[in-house]
Amino acid sequence: MRLATILSDGKPVLAAYRGQELIDLAKAGPGLPADMLAFLLGGEAARTAIAKALDAAPAAAVLDPERTTFLPVVPRPGKIICVGLNYADHSAESGFKQPDYPTLFGRFATSLIGHKAPLIRPDLSDQLDYEGEIAAVIGRRGKHVSKANALDHVAGYAVFNEGSVRDYQFKAPQWTVGKNFDGTGAFGPALVTADELPPGARGLRLTTRLNGETVQSASTDDMVFDVASLIAIISEAITLEPGDVIVTGTPAGVGVARKPQLFMKPGDVCEVEVEGIGLLVNPIAQEAAERAAA
Repeated sequence: MRLATILSDGKPVLAAYRGQELIDLAKAGPGLPADMLAFLLGGEAARTAIAKALDAAPAAAVLDPERTTFLPVVPRPGKIICVGLNYADHSAESGFKQPDYPTLFGRFATSLIGHKAPLIRPDLSDQLDYEGEIAAVIGRRGKHVSKANALDHVAGYAVFNEGSVRDYQFKAPQWTVGKNFDGTGAFGPALVTADELPPGARGLRLTTRLNGETVQSASTDDMVFDVASLIAIISEAITLEPGDVIVTGTPAGVGVARKPQLFMKPGDVCEVEVEGIGLLVNPIAQEAAERAAA
């Protein structure tokens, strides 16, 4: 099943794909989950209800994805836990020794945008960099989760572009500010439930393109800490809850490591595509221009 959070009649609602069509679940029938968190909490009963509603959805509920406004897959996650240096080739290009323990840091919901929304280059910096990644969305609460059971806690996966403002990232030993500028974390277009993908989203091709040119290409098999390991390690310290998001790291090819360096600028278009999960597309806009247009 593929689900998205969209804007319909001015309100965020849950939608589900039926082939190439997108079905507004608020208009598809009564009693369906109103948002992504309700879907995650609803478990198998929610999935069964949505599947039945898709078969009988009225014409008024059918949307054209090309004319739809997408919001972040999970609009306001309780926790967004990001993993740095999780591909050995990226650690090497960045000049870091490969860590023996995951490099974890947080993102905030105010940094998130959806598919087709502009990634915002802040007025304070011209060093907005791309990072194509996959995100695992938690569906079941867990603490001290074993690696053997970890994937049972994953509801599904989505594509993430973790835009990083590099000069601010490295102003201090902690990366928080450079990873949390407003409008720099693209998340979408859809959640693909875990049953439609290989366990742990293993063996999938991740590709990032800037203005049509491939700048990153790797397999999710190249992750140093796979999804199951990340859940087991994180849950040793932090209770994972439905709607939490783990952003699993980026491979080599980032702009800051290139010679000459390659940063995103207004007018560019960045695409992140993950085999079996989807294509996330975002234009780049300047902060001042976005403020003026608001």
